Amino acid sequence: MILLRNIEIDEKACDVLIEKDVISKIAPAGSSRNWELAGDIEMMDCSGKVALPGFINMHTHAGMSLMRGIGEDMIFQDWLKKIWAIESRFDSDFVYWSTKVACIEMVRTGTTTFNDHYWFFPAAHKAAVETGVRHSLGYDMIDLGDPDEAEREKDQCLRWYEQTRDIWQKGSIYQVAFHAVYSVSEGLIRWITDFARERNLNLHIHLSETLKEVEDCKAAHGGLTPVEYLDELGVLGPNLLAAHTLWLSEHDIELLAARGVHCIHNINSNAKLSSGYKFLYNEMRDAGINICIGTDGCASSNNLDLLEAMKTAALFQKAWRGDPKALPLDELLDMATINGAKALKINAGKLSEGALADITIVDTDNTFFLSPGSFLANLIYSAHSDCVDSVICGGRFVMRHREIDGEREIIEQARREIKRML
Repeated sequence: MILLRNIEIDEKACDVLIEKDVISKIAPAGSSRNWELAGDIEMMDCSGKVALPGFINMHTHAGMSLMRGIGEDMIFQDWLKKIWAIESRFDSDFVYWSTKVACIEMVRTGTTTFNDHYWFFPAAHKAAVETGVRHSLGYDMIDLGDPDEAEREKDQCLRWYEQTRDIWQKGSIYQVAFHAVYSVSEGLIRWITDFARERNLNLHIHLSETLKEVEDCKAAHGGLTPVEYLDELGVLGPNLLAAHTLWLSEHDIELLAARGVHCIHNINSNAKLSSGYKFLYNEMRDAGINICIGTDGCASSNNLDLLEAMKTAALFQKAWRGDPKALPLDELLDMATINGAKALKINAGKLSEGALADITIVDTDNTFFLSPGSFLANLIYSAHSDCVDSVICGGRFVMRHREIDGEREIIEQARREIKRML
């Protein structure tokens, strides 16, 4: 058990009891003195600290965390070719240590769950389990239009699904993925969509990330946008997690809303690669689309700091719309918490009794929180992620007072992996 005493939740001082992996009690501060508690209890005095739901990073490539700075100042298509050439040399050991580095960084910046899109997922799963971070991952498919490769991908997907059944039956979130409409054949897209639906799995993809992707899709598929093309193939649905969704028409938004697709905004990556910045947040929100937020991978966004991504997303919305009311603070926090939990179908992203005990604890004893502005304003627009003092995931501390077990060993091994692979 974990007992958090005198921690602020929604501007109220509270005591919070965590039993196993859930929040069992939330009551006014001081109430815990009257609770009958038995067994080992890990207590923390949280005076001056604020609890938030753990952040949910809805689009990552954790295995790319050791690739920062490799493809700078390049347009998306050239960047992708360079990255693919490097990735072709990767193995499971590299992805394992790279994912461990990613997990450390996400914990330090308040993230308790990440939704990954990469290869060697059993290695990534092992890394995430060992660092205590909740994760959603699975087999990622790409065939580049090669029929023989498509068949190999199908066989491999089936084999991995059966071989790793014990992983997803023990509470980890299993999903499947394909890269994008320009890198995966129609036949393989249809196959993986059916595979996911038959097994009630989420399907994680990149969608309408660049203007070129949209124009090329229209040229190849009779004027259909990527969203319209996937709808024609029967891909759109409530199990679809669509990353980027940056270049959308009004009809695209109507289709995404009608089919219940979850969309993921990745502002830092999109802006840095010059893919675009006019994410149609208001239009998508008003249509009823569940909008989440992600960082993308470190080869494009360069870090996994979701707090930074929230700030950048809001600033861009306000700037290009000329509207300071665009993307309010409470909606920003929802994008990083409850909306991601909804997409992943987990009881998280909120601080309430019975919810998963995924909690980010913010220390307000610093210059950023001295002003009388709201806590969220000071957190998102003023503070940096080093104000995150402690993180609880699944009912246990994965960081306590900025200390993470085994961090030095992971960093040292990561350096060796970089020398070996890059």
